[in-house]
Amino acid sequence: MKEIKTKEYTIYFGEDGYKYLSEWINKEKYSKIFLISDTNTHECCVYTFLQKFPFEVEIIEVEAGEENKNLETCISLWNALSDLGADRKSLLINIGGGVITDMGGFVASTFKRGIDFINIPTTLLAMVDASIGGKTGVDLGVLKNQVGIINNPKLLLIDINYLNTLPKEEFRSGLAEMFKHGLIQSSFYWEKMKHLDTFTTENLEEIIFESIEIKNKIVSEDPKEQNIRKILNFGHTLGHAIESYSIKHREKRLLHGEAVVIGMILASFLSYKTLDFPMSKLNEIKKTLLEYFPKENFTSAEIDKILKFLKYDKKNAYGHIYFVLLKDIATPIWNIEVEESVIYEAFDYYLE
Repeated sequence: MKEIKTKEYTIYFGEDGYKYLSEWINKEKYSKIFLISDTNTHECCVYTFLQKFPFEVEIIEVEAGEENKNLETCISLWNALSDLGADRKSLLINIGGGVITDMGGFVASTFKRGIDFINIPTTLLAMVDASIGGKTGVDLGVLKNQVGIINNPKLLLIDINYLNTLPKEEFRSGLAEMFKHGLIQSSFYWEKMKHLDTFTTENLEEIIFESIEIKNKIVSEDPKEQNIRKILNFGHTLGHAIESYSIKHREKRLLHGEAVVIGMILASFLSYKTLDFPMSKLNEIKKTLLEYFPKENFTSAEIDKILKFLKYDKKNAYGHIYFVLLKDIATPIWNIEVEESVIYEAFDYYLE
């Protein structure tokens, strides 16, 4: 499969990717190579990667889970790199899901004021979203991605064979961002995603490629998220609030994609109320997404608590909460304010 060129690095796919990775490392002559993985990835993916990686590497392993995506883990990683003799000419390879690519990119970007890093995403969510666009960082308690920096990897390698190791719900979580890419950018891609149940493995590789192309196009136009890149936050304002609430208050937390799907249905309703988004398309979005993601129940008290998390959203400015909404499929508008009463109506619509 052909590669995708960004302004600063290249995204390679499949077996060719390992060849280009080796060529890059031979060219750069790194002093030491370090690999960060979590306990899950170490068990399922690291051995496979090392079979195709002809260089000596130091492996640093962290505990799996969003709850470990924090500054305490970063400190342990910085200490490990220091103890193992990492210098400014070292390379960090992040192999894992979005927690590892986000946190590993942040650790590399700040260690000795910045060392090179490469991302090898092993989850669908990381392939189509987390590892692309240069956003690195960690959570602050249960608040998502509050500390970080935009900095790109030197190379990105996508190997869909790693998806065979994913639990079903983790795979499904990644689909949320792919649905989002259709809704904000391509009605043609949205129509494709509506018929996922007919896809083969070959089709899957193709739609992952197209999803990455969509995100890369948006990020290339606005690397620092001053304007159009904000549309990638569709469904995330409420989605992140729901995710943070579930981490703090629910025994079984929602995965990122599960929370974002709820956020997209809520944002679509807000679009209907605020921007005259067609009711027929609103119902189509809800029906399609709930075919893949089971509906969650929220009490009135839970919704009150979820809305309190909105004040921590990264897109807020001057005390205002901003949403990305849809005028139509593939016609997003950003920086929209919404009355709180309409958000409660949106939850009613989701739950009905």
